Amino acid sequence: MAQNKIGELFNIEFPIIQAGMVWCSGWRLASAVSNHGGLGIIGAGSMHPDTLEEHIRKARKATSKPFGVNVPLLYPEMDKVMDILIREKVEIVFTSAGNPKKWTPFLKEHGMTVVHVVSSAKFALKAEEAGVDAVVAEGFEAGGHNGREETTTMTLIPAVRRATKLPLIAAGGIGTGAAMVAAMALGADGVQIGSRFAVAEESSAHRLFKQRVVDAVEGDTKLMLKKLAPVRLMKNHFFDLVSQAEERCDDADELRTARERAFQERNFRR
Repeated sequence: MAQNKIGELFNIEFPIIQAGMVWCSGWRLASAVSNHGGLGIIGAGSMHPDTLEEHIRKARKATSKPFGVNVPLLYPEMDKVMDILIREKVEIVFTSAGNPKKWTPFLKEHGMTVVHVVSSAKFALKAEEAGVDAVVAEGFEAGGHNGREETTTMTLIPAVRRATKLPLIAAGGIGTGAAMVAAMALGADGVQIGSRFAVAEESSAHRLFKQRVVDAVEGDTKLMLKKLAPVRLMKNHFFDLVSQAEERCDDADELRTARERAFQERNFRR
């Protein structure tokens, strides 16, 4: 039975959303979370359109409960992705990494519930103006991409709560019941959890990655690449390459080239 705004909005038992995470959140994870009363999300960011279509169909066979799809709005094949969402009758879409103005009206016209990920109260207002049904306020502690402001989750949630009456989902550094209670005490209606689900058995991440996340301690990660798209990285050899690139590059284009070289060196070392 729905208990609050988030439960009512998505028709789920618990106000817990599994984040859409590239390489981690396919149909197995999404359907497992939904089957246990939360909202599972398929992460489209690392999927070609035909792969996304396959995962949506498999998730629908694996669960009769609501699930959604996360779509980074900077996706290079956005038209194809939107066609798939319509054709497969996806009911819940989380958008991120872009301006919600362009696609929110389109998705709403096709009867979808739309949620947008924001990193500030200002962007929450813009999302509300775009017509979204809810927002995910993601603080600095987030394990993947996040905003440049470096506003912590516990600071961001009350700021967004004051700015909008939309259903509010807290994200960033939330992996325990105590953290969930803290976020909701500050005004959140539910939480979105990433890293804890990324290491679940049903996650499609490699077992070595999962173990590295489980073993991580305070200070093992850092927000990097703020000139491009801020992302939290685990401290390792690749982190060192990126850190060196940031120190010597003066602009975004130069840093982008250096990042690609770091990717190539990392793959070569494998």
